[in-house]
Amino acid sequence: MTRTYVVTGSASGIGATTAQLLRDRGERVIGIDLNNADVEADLSAPEGRTAAAAKAIEIADGIIDGVIACAGISAPIPKTISVNYFGVTELLEQLRPALAKSEAPRAAVVSSMASLQRHSAEMVDAALDGDEAKALEIGAELSAQGPQVGYLVYPSSKRALSRWVRRQSISPEWAGNGIPLNAVAPGTVLTPMTQKLLETEESRAMVDANVPMPLNYHQPPESIANLLIWLTSVENTHMAGQVIYDDGGAEVSLRGDDVWSWADKK
Repeated sequence: MTRTYVVTGSASGIGATTAQLLRDRGERVIGIDLNNADVEADLSAPEGRTAAAAKAIEIADGIIDGVIACAGISAPIPKTISVNYFGVTELLEQLRPALAKSEAPRAAVVSSMASLQRHSAEMVDAALDGDEAKALEIGAELSAQGPQVGYLVYPSSKRALSRWVRRQSISPEWAGNGIPLNAVAPGTVLTPMTQKLLETEESRAMVDANVPMPLNYHQPPESIANLLIWLTSVENTHMAGQVIYDDGGAEVSLRGDDVWSWADKK
C-alpha cells in the first residue's frame, strides 16, 4: 500500500536523496523547500510554517503517513535556530493531526552529532520554552562576536531539537496517538552544505578533529536517508525518542563506552 510522506528540505542534500529513494519505492512524496518543491515555503518564519503545513495537508487530502524533517542550515547566524528548531518542531506539531489519521503514522527528524558539541544552554532553554524571539536575540549576540562564536547557534539548535524529540516522543500527543517520533544524528555528510567546508586539507582536518569517523569516514546522504525511511516505515512500531548517531563512530569516539553511569549516581 502506497504511503504519503512529507519531506522537508526536499530540494537538496539529505532531503532530496530521501525524497528520491521514497519515490523509487513507489511512495507518494510531498516535498517542502524554499524552491523547486511541491510546497515552496520559508520555514524560518512562523507564517511560512503555517502555510507549508496547510498546503501539505491539502495536497495529502488530510492524511499523512510519514513526516521526515531534513531542512536545516549551519550558518553562524540567528536564523539557524529558526530553521533548525522552530521550523521543525512547529511544522511537526501542525502536521500531527493529519498524521494521527493514518493507520501507521511515523515522524523522524535530522539532528546532528554537533548536538554533543559546545553550545549555548541559554539558547537551548529559550527554544524548549517556545520563545523564538529570545532565541533569536541570543543568536544575534553570539553572531555579533564573529563566526567562531556565532557557530554556537548550530549545535544549540540541534541540542534543543534532540531534547524536544525525547521530550515529546512519550507524550499523549505523540506516543498516545501511536506516532513513533525519533531523530537521526549524522556525522559529516557529503552534501552541498558541507562541500565548501571540506575543500581544503586544513578545513578537513578541523572537521575531522571535531567529528572523528573511524567507520568508513565521511558519509553519503543515502546512509542517513535509508535510516530515516526505516524509522518512518510501518516496521518501526516501538522506537520512541531515540537520537540515533549514524555518524561513522563519531559519538562513540567522543563519549566513550559508558553512557549508562548516570543511573549509578541515583
